Order: sequence, then C-alpha cells, then structure tokens
Amino acid sequence: MAVKTKLYRMPILRKIPLLLFIFILFSGNAQDITKEFQKALDSVLATQPTTYLSLEDIIGAYQKDTVLMRYLAEKAADENYLIGEAYALNHIGRRYRNLSEYSKALTLHQKALEIATEANSLEFKVFSLNMQSVVFRRTDAIKSALDYSQEALELAESVKNPSIGIKRSINVSLNNIGNIYRKLDQYDIAIKNFQRSLILDKELNNKLGLAINHQNIGECYEAQGNLEKALENHLISLAYNEEIDSDRGRIICKYSIAHVYVHQGYTQKGLDLLNSLVSAAEKLGDIEILTALQINIGWTLIELKRFDEANKILLKSLELAQKHNIPAAMSQAYVYLSNLWMHKGDFEKALEYFRNHKKYDEEISSDRNLRYVTDVITRYDSEKKNTQIQLLAQENELVKLELKKNKTVLLISGIALALLAGIFYILYRQYQLNNEKKVLTLEQSMLRSQMNPHFLFNSLNSIKLYIINNEQKNAVYYLNKFSKLVRKILESSSVKEIPLAEELETVELYMNIENIRFSNEINFVVTIDDDVDPHLVKIPSLILQPFLENALWHGLSPKEGEKNISLDISREESYINIAITDNGIGREAAEKIKQNKVLKRKSVGIDITKERLANFSRDYQNTFNVEIIDLFDDNGIPSGTKVILHIPTV
Repeated sequence: MAVKTKLYRMPILRKIPLLLFIFILFSGNAQDITKEFQKALDSVLATQPTTYLSLEDIIGAYQKDTVLMRYLAEKAADENYLIGEAYALNHIGRRYRNLSEYSKALTLHQKALEIATEANSLEFKVFSLNMQSVVFRRTDAIKSALDYSQEALELAESVKNPSIGIKRSINVSLNNIGNIYRKLDQYDIAIKNFQRSLILDKELNNKLGLAINHQNIGECYEAQGNLEKALENHLISLAYNEEIDSDRGRIICKYSIAHVYVHQGYTQKGLDLLNSLVSAAEKLGDIEILTALQINIGWTLIELKRFDEANKILLKSLELAQKHNIPAAMSQAYVYLSNLWMHKGDFEKALEYFRNHKKYDEEISSDRNLRYVTDVITRYDSEKKNTQIQLLAQENELVKLELKKNKTVLLISGIALALLAGIFYILYRQYQLNNEKKVLTLEQSMLRSQMNPHFLFNSLNSIKLYIINNEQKNAVYYLNKFSKLVRKILESSSVKEIPLAEELETVELYMNIENIRFSNEINFVVTIDDDVDPHLVKIPSLILQPFLENALWHGLSPKEGEKNISLDISREESYINIAITDNGIGREAAEKIKQNKVLKRKSVGIDITKERLANFSRDYQNTFNVEIIDLFDDNGIPSGTKVILHIPTV
C-alpha cells in the first residue's frame, strides 16, 4: 500500500533587506481603495480596537486582500496604532504563506511580533508567534516550529480568563503541536491534540478550525490504516469548508478523499477526483498543493498500470519540486518513479531513482530535530502535569489525604523516576562532554597545523638570514610581523568564531612571512564586495591559512614566472563566499610532483578545517560547502586552482 504524499513545504528563501521590503510592502495603489473599505478603515482608526475580534468585526472581510491590508498597515503606522499595524502585517504574511512565499511571510510575522511586543499586547504576541510557527512547520523546521508554538501556548494559557481571541490562539498552538506529532508518526498523540482543539472550536463555533482539525484527524487515521474513520473525518471537513466557502480547504479535502478511494480499491474513482482538482489548484497558486496533487495522480496511474502516463506526470511534478526546491516532494516523486520502473522491469533505472529518494529522505529526517522535539515535548508535558498536580493538591485537601494513603507507592515511583531522570541526565552530559572533547581536539589539531615546526623553523631561518646579511630593517620588520602572527594565532585559537576582518589580518601576516621564502615573488590581493562588512561577518577562527598554504606549496612553489594568489569575498543569498584563486601548476601536476618526492608530507590542515566548518554550521539552518575548481587556459592547459568556501550566515 502506498503512503500518502503530504503537503510538503518549501524551505525558507533568502531574506531581502528590511527597508527595501517595507518600501515595496507599503507602495499600495490608492485607486484600489474602495469607499466601503475607507469607511471601515476610518472607523478602525477612530476607535482603535485593542482585541482581535473587535478588529475582525470591522475589517475582517478585507483580510485576504493584500493591497487593502498594506494600506491599513501604512495608515496604522502613521497614526501610531500598533495593534492595527500588527493585525495587517500578520494577514499579509498569511497570504504569502498560502502562496508558498515563506521568506516574505516570515519577515512580516517577525515584524508583527516586534510591533505587538512594543504595544504590550499579549493577544497579538501569541497570534504572531503562532503565525511564525506555522511557517516554520510548513518548511519542515520542526525545532523552530515547536519553540514558537510552545511559547505561544504558554503565554495564552497564562491568562486566567482568556478572551475569544486568546482561545483561538490556543487552538492554533494545539493544532501546530498536533501536526508536529504527526510529522513524527506519533498519530495517537496527534489525534488527542486535534480532538482537544476540536472541543474549543465547537465552543467558539469556529468552522474553519473544525474543518482543519477534522482534516488532520482524517490524515492521522489514514496513516494508521483506519480508512473508514479517515473518510468520515474528511467528509466532515469538506462540509465545513463548503459552508465557509474555502477553495483551499475544498481542494485539500477532496485530495485526501481521493487518496482514501485509491486505498479502498476505487482507483479510477480516485483518479477522476484528483484530475478534477488540477485546474483549481493551479488557480489557487499554492505550488506545494499542486506538486503533491500531481505526484498522487502519478501514483494512482501506477496502480492502474498506466505507466507511460504515470512517468510523464511524475517527471513533471519532480521538475516543479526541483524548481521551487521542495525536498520532501522530490523524495516522494523519486520513490514513485522507482516503483514505476520496478514494474516495467528496468531495475537499473529503478535503483537510480531509489538512491535519489534516499538522498532527499536523509536530508529531511534530522536526528537532531527529533531528539530536540522529543525532549522538549516530554519536558513540557511533565512540567505541566506537575503544576496541575500541585494546584489540585493545594485546592483540594481531600485529594491530598487520598494521595497520602498511597504514599509508599508514590515514593517508590518518585525514586524510580528520579533514578531514571538521573540516568538520562548522565547520558545527556556524557553526550555533551563527548561533543566538547571533539571540539577541543579539533581546536588543538588546528593550532598544531597553524604552528607546525616546519613553518616556524623556516620563518625564523629566513629572518636569521636578514640578520646575517646585516639587513636590520628587514629583519626587524619581518620579526615584528612574525611575532604578531604568532600572537594572533594563539589569541584566535581560544575562541570559536571571530570577525572576518580579524581573519584577514592574520592571513595578511601569514602571506607576508611566507613571501620571504619566495623572494617576495607572490602577488597577494584581497577583494571584498561592497555588500560585505568584514567586521560583522562571523567565521570560525583560522580557517583560511590551510588553503593558502596549499596554494603556495603545491600550486605556486614549482611554478616559474609570475605567481599570483587572490582572495575574493562576496555574499550570495544566505552564504558568505570566500574564493582563493592561484595561477599555479594545477592539482594534477602538483600530485605527480608529490608522488615523486621521497618524503611525502601529509597535509591535515584542510581536513581539520572542514570538520571545524561542519561543527560551526550546526548552529545554522544551512550547511557549509567547499568547492575546488581546476582552472585551464584556452588551450586546455592547467592554469591554476580555485577553492570556494560557502559559509552559512542563516
């Protein structure tokens, strides 16, 4: 039985400068402002409501119109009406989110959170936190999604007499947490969270919330193989979506219903329903939904043994997922393509597609996120239960007396839990210590590679030669440079990261010292793009010297004639790119020379640097990359080597 393709989320795109974004955001066209909206806006600005519902009553009918919401945000900012501005920015963000423009959505929700904090509005802080959590969840950033949902839920539940708006926010938090459990395949716990949210939705008569929760419950039951309950919940959700006239909700429900039909054996019926949704999905503009829909049409065609049609639409969906960088959708498309070619008997092609599926599946499955989520969820539930027990014990003396009767049982349980907690803590500390030991070993290895005896001896020998030749000025000059270099290496080795500007000072000193041995033949040039401030960019300390050393001794040392090394720094999306280019003899020729040497010196500096970059990248969403490019002239003759370090900033 095939597994249902979930509505996968795109990773967050690169951020644009905030001032430029705000300029574009608020450049609305006045001719699009209707008299009815202007009247509602005047009423809002005059009364300046402080709750979500009071704002919704006046202006909620226009919340899906981004032009009108931009106009509201602009006017609210002019009037210093912070809550109105936060309301507008969040709804513009929701619109971008539903169009899979996640970077823009996140920027808007973050700005709304800042404004809500400035306005000291707990209700809008909770609302903004929940909106950010949804964006992170849809982009598979589970750690961040849970952080924001838990923070929103804790804030909302701290209110003794919550308003309807706060209750709605509690529902959103519960729904998000339920979806995180669903991502972790813990369907029973997910269903409990969704059902808890359903109770509040019924109390509030929130039909959109009822539709969403029934849809989520249906998907959990389908994943468990309970198709009857799954179909029942999807049909209930569809009825609510029809009632509130939600195009997006209708498409998602019918998509899920079709998926259940295929599992029940009504394959053609499911295919007909899926095909009927394509034009509506294209009109909706949500790339994620459209991609998932096409992938499931391909799967259904495989079930009907219409392999050529299935191959065509799966390749189309794969191209769409690749274009918009949706790893989960790519993984699912690859696994269906693998199944397709297995059916057709081309096992080599099937294996190729399966390998691609595994590649993207491993990217999506993050052990680090899973450990973090499990730990935080367990800790939160445990703390909340302990708090509830304490409150009940204080308020109800009778319960306290009953608990005393079972004191022995509770004591034993407490000791067992304490021992268990102690064991877990010891294991966790052991894990931390191992990590710290690994980092320390890397730093020590790095320092040894920077301060290797060969370099120190040759540098001092060169300075000694100046002294012997009575070139006092050169001797003093280079001795001063050498002492500064040693001091900088020792200072930098004690910190995890330093400003790029300090690293550039260190490599300048290093190149000055090394150039002595090359009779000052090396032309070393550093170029920094205007949009890069080296004082603000943070990188691991002492990562450039191994690559420069490699260029000097393997690329330029055997070369006759002009010897150049350039270091170019630029920014690309969420990376800082550092390119080291030499006009040496090239890697192939250098390797031949190295093989002919009697004493072969093994360079470990670059391997250590890669490990340190990997450790540094753990704190960022993106990972580092080292790219080595062989350069050739017009005649195909090696003309040097280019090493590019892609260092993440996000």
